[in-house]
Amino acid sequence: MTAQTILSVSQSKRPLFIGVDVGGTGIKIGLVDDDGKTLGFVSIPTEEPLGPADAMRRVAESADGLLAKLGLTRSDVVRVGLGTPGSQDIPKGMLIEPPNHPHWHHFPIVACLEKAIGLPVSFANDANAAAFGEFWVGTGMIYSSMVLLTLGTGVGGGIIIDNQLVVGHNSFGGECGHLIIDPSPNARLCVWGGGRGHLEAYASASAVSQRAKEEIEAGAVSSLSSRGGPITTRMIFDAAEAGDAFSLKIIDETADYLALGITTLVHTLDPGLVVLGGAMNFGGHASKVGNRFLERIEKTFRSRSFEYVAHGTKIDFASLGGDAGYLGAAGIARMDYQKSITRTHS
Repeated sequence: MTAQTILSVSQSKRPLFIGVDVGGTGIKIGLVDDDGKTLGFVSIPTEEPLGPADAMRRVAESADGLLAKLGLTRSDVVRVGLGTPGSQDIPKGMLIEPPNHPHWHHFPIVACLEKAIGLPVSFANDANAAAFGEFWVGTGMIYSSMVLLTLGTGVGGGIIIDNQLVVGHNSFGGECGHLIIDPSPNARLCVWGGGRGHLEAYASASAVSQRAKEEIEAGAVSSLSSRGGPITTRMIFDAAEAGDAFSLKIIDETADYLALGITTLVHTLDPGLVVLGGAMNFGGHASKVGNRFLERIEKTFRSRSFEYVAHGTKIDFASLGGDAGYLGAAGIARMDYQKSITRTHS
């Protein structure tokens, strides 16, 4: 577990939900109560080459095992939430062509999981699920609107406006990493190769590592210069903590790029809160470098925004860590369950 403590079944508030967060290497499965508290958790390997049908079968089996350990059965659960990487057709419950899951293309994953687990399934993009988790029980829980940026290999995102998750006509809502921040013809390319000048091309972990590598190869002086092999964001963070001026510069520039994207998002959506999640937080609040990173984002954002808008907007780190995805998937299932109850009684 990353951030959540386990709640006993006797303390839980019904109804119960299962949240499933599919990643490139692992799938997280959590049993969650009506207050967003975790009762139990299990993780299984994705084993992507075996395909989505095999993965959903193993999800159902693992969920059954988790329930049995808690003295529960599927009848104690009302709905399942499933978060997977895009691209997707959310209304049809289809995976389209997720780049990191080449054996999972054009697959009816919702129908597959519903058949395997015998429960209704709510479907979401994995970053949207993480955003909803932070909104429901994390950093955004006192807000009615929020934007999440997930900083990892790429830059993901999720948008909640007036308590509603933005999905979009093409199930592409919340893909904040593809905001264009550099319109020049020679702008950097996204990690997926097709997007020139996108935020992801400058502020993702892979982009930060590549930018540092290019500058060192061009002669930049840094304690990283003598290291062999690839330069990772963890190495940049460690060097920055040790006072390496070059690494601090790279982090400051990354903050400035993020602030450009955040300014556009805030001027468009006015969410009141922007949350930074994902693995690349440079230590977060626990580190001087992480706090410097956040303060630089805030400073650059303030310099580019209207004063009263900047004053009314909070930027902060996520608080749920790796649990946000399955918690958010469960939260989306909860929201859909509540809507179904309302329709039944109306």
